[in-house]
Amino acid sequence: MALLERARSIAESYGEDVSIGIFGSHSAKEIGAAAKAAGFRTVIVVQKGRDALYTKYNRHLYDEIIAVERFRDMLGEEVQHRLRELNTILIPNRSFAVYVGYDGIEEELEVPIYGSRFMLRAEEREHERGQYYLLEKAGIRVPRCFESPEDIDRLCIVKVQQAANPLERAYFYASSPDDFHAQAERLLKQGVINQEGLERARIEEYVLGARFNANFHAYALKDIFGDFDFVGFSDRRQVNLQGFLNLPARDQLKIQVPVTNEEIGHMGVTMRESKQQVVYEYAERFLRVAEREYPPGMIGSFSLQGAMGYAPETGKLEFYVFDLSTRVPGDPAIGPTSPEMRSLSMKHGRRIEDPLDLAMMEIREAAVLGRLKEIVT
Repeated sequence: MALLERARSIAESYGEDVSIGIFGSHSAKEIGAAAKAAGFRTVIVVQKGRDALYTKYNRHLYDEIIAVERFRDMLGEEVQHRLRELNTILIPNRSFAVYVGYDGIEEELEVPIYGSRFMLRAEEREHERGQYYLLEKAGIRVPRCFESPEDIDRLCIVKVQQAANPLERAYFYASSPDDFHAQAERLLKQGVINQEGLERARIEEYVLGARFNANFHAYALKDIFGDFDFVGFSDRRQVNLQGFLNLPARDQLKIQVPVTNEEIGHMGVTMRESKQQVVYEYAERFLRVAEREYPPGMIGSFSLQGAMGYAPETGKLEFYVFDLSTRVPGDPAIGPTSPEMRSLSMKHGRRIEDPLDLAMMEIREAAVLGRLKEIVT
């Protein structure tokens, strides 16, 4: 909590002169464009050797560049001092959480972060108060989970950490215990997964339905902007799964390589209005649980990622959530494809073209009103 008070005190000292801090990966272009469009000065931290996208091809989005040998060097006092000197408020993304690390973010980084730095860890599936815990506490429908492969009695998706890539998971599908063991053995022999990862795998019923990422923005200044805004639906493009799905079934069977679900892009989708209310209700439930479990709760972008499918016990359409995102989703397709942008422009009386415009709107308002400490941790 000492770091929380320190971050808020630093933010208070900025007055109205704020820079938007950007981590050079994942969603850095989106954040840079939104910040510059809102009139903010921007500063990006890049890792040498993987910075050309930002320092060469999109240099116009960043006023200041801080280059480090490794992303984790961002925790060094020299880098932190420079960020504070520039009056920086950081916008967290997934790469920031992974490469800098939760312990470093929660215990060492004395730079204000927009939203809750403590909720970044909640996205982890194996954390005791992680996403499954929060979804259960909120009463949000999730796919049935099987504790043992011997319990499998329907088509399931098995989510296993890749052996060689700690950021990505390998997936396979099984409809029986024998099917599970046969596929697991094959992947173990190929080196795609290891025994440790297999023992920690999550086995979920496979939801036969249309996939939707329901994307939202939650506010700290609720007296001004309200509780939250829905910003639109999207879906993922994944390799090599997408390639499999583009082939006829007879040709899919000829391919002897594991199916992977590594995210490579996004696309915009819509959901018919008669089914949309449930995602708003889920968002409200999640926000109330987040406030209790991780004060001050969710601030900024979040996403409930799932599928709309028929519940076997009722035959009615239900929204199943199988992933929770507690930061910028890194999806530049939302703004250009979402019909919510026009609605949000009317609601807030200003032009909203991208979900991150809402973050910039709240940061600007907090700076003008002297309330920056309320929106950062």
